[in-house]
Amino acid sequence: MSQVRILVGTRKGAFVLSADAKRERWDVSGPHFAGWEIYHIKGSPADPNRLYASQCSSWFGQVVQRSDDGGKSWEPVGNEFVYDGVPGTHLWYDGTPHPWAFARVWHLEPSLTDRETVYAGVEDAALFRSNDSGQTWQELPGLRDCSGSYWQPGAGGMCLHTIVQDPSDPGRIFVAISAAGAFRTDDAGKTWQPINRGLHSEQIPDPKAEVGHCVHSIAMHPSRPNVLFMQKHWDVMRSDDAGESWREVSGNLPSDFGFPIAVHAHDPETIYVVPIKSDSEHYPPDGKLRVYRSHTGGNQWEALTNGLPQRDCYVNVLRDAMAVDSLDPCGVYFGTTGGQVYASPNGGDDWAPIVRDLPAVLSVEVQTLR
Repeated sequence: MSQVRILVGTRKGAFVLSADAKRERWDVSGPHFAGWEIYHIKGSPADPNRLYASQCSSWFGQVVQRSDDGGKSWEPVGNEFVYDGVPGTHLWYDGTPHPWAFARVWHLEPSLTDRETVYAGVEDAALFRSNDSGQTWQELPGLRDCSGSYWQPGAGGMCLHTIVQDPSDPGRIFVAISAAGAFRTDDAGKTWQPINRGLHSEQIPDPKAEVGHCVHSIAMHPSRPNVLFMQKHWDVMRSDDAGESWREVSGNLPSDFGFPIAVHAHDPETIYVVPIKSDSEHYPPDGKLRVYRSHTGGNQWEALTNGLPQRDCYVNVLRDAMAVDSLDPCGVYFGTTGGQVYASPNGGDDWAPIVRDLPAVLSVEVQTLR
């Protein structure tokens, strides 16, 4: 029988939630790395027992952890982020070598097919790859050739927070950076191009600016890798040509500001967002926690409220804190800064909290185990 495993990163540790295909009763394991910020925890599509976690504290710095038994035990793996064979260095924006001292690893993205390969998006913004299960890391420096000297930090820092792989083309990868924009490589990270045409930001007077946009998250359905959905600082956007152009699909949302965006596992035109009141007020409009669903790939949205608090709710849902499983019907999950993890086993029609009173949730990822 199929099982679902939810990987939850929080401000004070990681939690692993597991259930059978009915998704009615959940076992909770954790906290792992209690007291540490776990910015992201992600499982390998090529090996369901292999997990990676980004463990961070202001006192001890950054550690990458790996598990090979589904989260029962963990070991730290190599943290030498390397440029051109020299540990602890990278090329800065002016082209000169500098020590690589970054705040944290924001996002870990294991390869879709290779058990040994994993990518890391870091702050300050750069992309690293490990080909030996996280023991050693090499930067993909071509990314910062895309006007890197003009990148600016968003409110959360200048972070590379999203990595999306094209399942039909191993050489194609999409990334997003706050506040620089979205970028694509078609040659496995050697060269990159900005893919921000059609994005508009109030702070950028030039409507044709290649970089400078604050992208919050990007999602793709594996069956249609040329169709991308984006939650931007303001606006929900869609591209039908692998990011070459974008159009707004915010439609009738109560606010087009938010952080996560997700795509239904079986219907590539069904997408989910969680609107937040504004960039200065990070809580749901009117204090009502509502997930919004579109069955038309955007523009037309419906509020999903059954089982969610509809008064006096002032939590936030962060960019990596929403995910779906691949069961039928599709399950949808999200975590809040108030420490709740909500689940819908029927595509968003009904919601219930799996756990409450966790530390603030930073990331939610889902594995469907068969």
